[in-house]
Amino acid sequence: MRVIPIPVLKDNYAYLVVDDATKEAAVIDPSEAKPVAATVRREGVNFTTIVNTHHHWDHVGGNEELVREFAHLKVYGHKRDRDRTPCITHLIDEGDTVQIGTLVGRFLFIPCHTSGHVALYFPREQTVFTGDTLFIAGCGRLFEGTAADMYNNMVKLMALPDDTRIYCGHEYTEKNLQFALTLEPSNAKVKEKLQWARTMRAQQRPTVPSTVAEEKAINPFVRVDSTELQASLRKRFPALPLDPVSVLEKTRLLKDSF
Repeated sequence: MRVIPIPVLKDNYAYLVVDDATKEAAVIDPSEAKPVAATVRREGVNFTTIVNTHHHWDHVGGNEELVREFAHLKVYGHKRDRDRTPCITHLIDEGDTVQIGTLVGRFLFIPCHTSGHVALYFPREQTVFTGDTLFIAGCGRLFEGTAADMYNNMVKLMALPDDTRIYCGHEYTEKNLQFALTLEPSNAKVKEKLQWARTMRAQQRPTVPSTVAEEKAINPFVRVDSTELQASLRKRFPALPLDPVSVLEKTRLLKDSF
């Protein structure tokens, strides 16, 4: 598997996923058609498939133009997004699969940011595409779900093998890490990652991918049992229960205004 991040819009990523054995390729979350089409042509691949992690325009905005430009494209999205994802041809749910050449990806249903959000996980290649649910050191807003839903999503994704590579939908890493430090100022891993992210962005290089192991060390929405994080929240919310869902909910509330 070869994964090529394609910067689109202001801070989104689409991803070209290539099976080098067959040259078949898919694009995940093509919000803009032109950069995607240019990357497909540059790489000389057989572009057969679009996968949309969720229905938001900044993840599906290129669907219609790409379907017009490239014949016989298959478009995968969750069945709840039947009427919200342009040009959708394949309605999927938890456990369904997509094949790209010799690559086989399995869909994980992770509703909350939207009610039809999915991740695409390639077990053999130990790679997952998480859209706007799990970011590097962050998570998505709770637009169509609850804090309990997002907590369950974090548990599901963190149950993947530690060396699983994580490709997310936006370049939010630097700001996410700045926020993480407000809750865990003693976390050396967060400090190191922030310094690295600043260097990468200064060179206009992407900060993706992360790994499951790394998120366990730096992501405040995963680290809800951290005593330092909990203490930081209690200073702001003295009556806060310290169960994982309540901690995640208040962490997300603070991040919304950060």
